[in-house]
Amino acid sequence: MPQFRTSTPEGARTRAIALPHRGRAKPRFRLLRWGIIAAIWSAVGLASVLLWFARDLPRPESALDAVRRPSLVLQDRSGHVFATYGDIVGDPLRLNELPPSLPAAIVAVEDRRFWSHHGIDLIGIARAAWTDLMARRVVQGGSTITQQVAKNLFLSNARTFRRKVQELLLTLWLEHTFSKREILEIYLNRVYLGAGAWGVDAASRVYFGVPARRLTLWQAAVLAGLPRAPSRLNPRVNPAGAAARAKEVLAAMADTGAITQAQAQDAASRIAFPPPPALAAGWFADWVAEQSQALLPPNYDAVLRTTLDPRWQGAAEQRLVALLEGPGAAAGVTQGAVVVLDAASGAVRAMVGGRDYRGGSYNRAVAARRQPGSAFKVFTWLAALESGQTPEDMVLDAPIRVGRWSPANFEHRYLGEVTLEEALAQSLNSAAVRLLLSSGGVRAVSAEAARLGVTDKLPNDASIALGTGEVGLLELSAAYASFFNGGFRVTPWGIENAPHPQPIPAIDSEQAAMMARMLATVVSRGTGRAAAVPGHEVAGKTGTTQDFRDAWFIGSTDGVIIGVWLGNDDNRPMKGVIGGGPPARLFHDIVVAR
Repeated sequence: MPQFRTSTPEGARTRAIALPHRGRAKPRFRLLRWGIIAAIWSAVGLASVLLWFARDLPRPESALDAVRRPSLVLQDRSGHVFATYGDIVGDPLRLNELPPSLPAAIVAVEDRRFWSHHGIDLIGIARAAWTDLMARRVVQGGSTITQQVAKNLFLSNARTFRRKVQELLLTLWLEHTFSKREILEIYLNRVYLGAGAWGVDAASRVYFGVPARRLTLWQAAVLAGLPRAPSRLNPRVNPAGAAARAKEVLAAMADTGAITQAQAQDAASRIAFPPPPALAAGWFADWVAEQSQALLPPNYDAVLRTTLDPRWQGAAEQRLVALLEGPGAAAGVTQGAVVVLDAASGAVRAMVGGRDYRGGSYNRAVAARRQPGSAFKVFTWLAALESGQTPEDMVLDAPIRVGRWSPANFEHRYLGEVTLEEALAQSLNSAAVRLLLSSGGVRAVSAEAARLGVTDKLPNDASIALGTGEVGLLELSAAYASFFNGGFRVTPWGIENAPHPQPIPAIDSEQAAMMARMLATVVSRGTGRAAAVPGHEVAGKTGTTQDFRDAWFIGSTDGVIIGVWLGNDDNRPMKGVIGGGPPARLFHDIVVAR
């Protein structure tokens, strides 16, 4: 049987067939299998974490529902804003309604890659970190504009892992739901820019007095620089810091090509903020804001035109501080208050409640209750006129005793028989007590004070004639108005564009004229001579309390009543300060300064 032999063609090579080696394949398969399992469980775990943090996310649609405090804007009687309360919100604006420089400035300084990233910008974070490291301070932020919208509109300021995850989820939702232009519009209309201003339109009106549509390049740069530190860079309180930050914004705009270097330099040279208000008017603003609560519905935005006169307010603030820091300091006077009100209507033109104002400061012009001393004698003299006496009638000025009480004149000097007019001019205590006893007593004097608007509880004894009851400066000053407006009682008010109390007939016009004449004599030849102002008709009354604890002057000139009080909050005695001294001189100085 023939034998066959396999042969290999010439040039061909034999190839061994490699069978799989089971011992080496098992570990690789296991690694692959466990890797897949780990990836699946990691995905499940990550999804669980995201779902856990997402369960209490705020409703994203609330981005369109602003929740804020109602705003109150106060204007002086000329229409200039001098105080704001609550959250100020301007008109919501679209990008095409704004000057292009404003969104360009925001993007340049807050998020340069805003138009290209998808909400999270890792490149921007790295660049910002490097820039801040080189500058050794925070120059660029790491958060994108979308992230800022997410955290500012929805989340608290808590620095927790939960909040960061929720910020990420909301950022992705915003990028998915809104266009880039819409996200930027939400940011511009809702970002906080200091001074209670939310959004660029509100900030533009607060800082520059113009709507955002009319912003110039340098003004846009100022606003774009505020989100980083809106309170610290507020142009009203830190103009130098705001200007420096605006120049950084302009440089960033030039660096991104939004403007040229020449435009940046020109805009930087134009940065100039109006000087801060020369007056605080904080006490008046707080008083009006409190009044407005009874006039406005809850959660109601309002712009109120007030009765404030900047000239009277500025004069009152400046002259009071000058007195307290000058001669008052040497005399142991640490506090004071001033009110100026229209004698005919009761409209308050100025109010100073102390030597310096801090938000919510104690208002001595309204809240403080102090003994007025001889400034209260006008009600005793008015009771005398009501009983039929006249300024020319005589009253005995001599030592007197009422029960166990023996009131005495200042320096224990007595003039004998004097007219009522002279007794008031010289502020004679014994004559005042005799008038009280001859004019209906304590009840009559209390009734006269109440008729003219004094609501405080008064002493039920003869000492009321010398002003031992505690009253408020504003209320007592308003009572004096009746002597100079024909006998009408006025109630102090401060809001022009709202219903306000009307003058009410209170005393006979002839009696009012007699009181005004006697008070003019106090200034022309009596205890109030220091209040006289050449070229002005001045009338008023001094007041000093026991141990020089309070000193007053309340007077009239140019159709207004000016009330002045000086003293110490702890009731410490001053060093010989009397109503005819610093208070009367302060009245004079305010009239001249105005």
